[in-house]
Amino acid sequence: MYNELIEWRRELHKIPELGLELPQTVSFVRKKLTEFGIPFETKVNGNCVIGYVGSGDRCLLLRADMDGLSMREESHLSFASQNGNMHACGHDIHTTALLGAAKILKKHEKELKGKIKLLFQPGEETFGGAQAVMSEGVLENPKVDSAFATHVASVIPVGTIAYGTLTAASIWGFKITITGKGTHGAMPQNGVDPINVGVHIYQALQELIARECAPDKEVTLTIGQFSSGTVGNIIPETAVLQGTLRTFNSEIKQYLITRINEIVKNISSAFHAESKIDTLTDTPVLCCDEKRNQEIVKALESMNPEFNIVSGLHITASDDFAIFANKIPSSYFVIGAKEDSDTIYAHHNPKVCFNEQVLPIETAAYACVAMDWE
Repeated sequence: MYNELIEWRRELHKIPELGLELPQTVSFVRKKLTEFGIPFETKVNGNCVIGYVGSGDRCLLLRADMDGLSMREESHLSFASQNGNMHACGHDIHTTALLGAAKILKKHEKELKGKIKLLFQPGEETFGGAQAVMSEGVLENPKVDSAFATHVASVIPVGTIAYGTLTAASIWGFKITITGKGTHGAMPQNGVDPINVGVHIYQALQELIARECAPDKEVTLTIGQFSSGTVGNIIPETAVLQGTLRTFNSEIKQYLITRINEIVKNISSAFHAESKIDTLTDTPVLCCDEKRNQEIVKALESMNPEFNIVSGLHITASDDFAIFANKIPSSYFVIGAKEDSDTIYAHHNPKVCFNEQVLPIETAAYACVAMDWE
């Protein structure tokens, strides 16, 4: 299936879509499931697809995320996206792999020991997709007993598969809106500069991590957006900062959220500005089930003893698959997709590339987990 998988992946790579609106991607998935003879339903206003294979009282969920990122691709691949978005996290590969597994599982449907739900999920990058499909009953009818997901890694060699228990950090996404007073750039004394306030807030948040968090607590606070103003000679009315706080400890998380609110409020007050903080997402730590992990490791080793399977996966990245793992026994395995190149880029970089040799491996992993599930 290698060439077929490459063809699918490249078609998906050309059309990355964002958040909970994935009409072209969903159309591709629906078309393939129809070709395979796999019944499916849609959720989240038609932007989520759930296929069904097998039968029985017990049910396993296989999840692949489908959305891309709002960034212009600079990979120079012949099939690079031209729509201003990019699959810079490999979700096109995940979607392809689950489609490949779906085709295999349909051919071996009578051998399955239960029902398999094939979840093609939107909105992982915005951390709203899992909650959206959860609220529409994805874990019910039939009730899901266990879940499995994979993620490719551009910095891990092909053939290496990693897993863990405390696998990925929680994430609190936030938006700080600062309201000042606009004025002519030649007369700053007549206004309240929200950019100045934002700069002080930004610096204070970095100092919060540097001076109030022990280095061994694995806390990451990132401001990824700072926007304000339209021209160089006007002090604008507002400034917006958006960021993420990632931790593995709920007490530290709550302490820091309290401190972020104090810092934003007090700095804004000191400069006569107003501010508010909105929560954009709040996703828990991704905790995987060790028993399920070991069952999957055994199955993958049996399928291919040459895999380099390593334990101890523990990353400060986050994934809203944690929403499912918080409800049912789940496993999340990272699969190597490092290019054979001297220059390797990490995820969310406009130049990142993934080795397509990972496609049959990830496809086989999904299929193997379903075939060996009891």
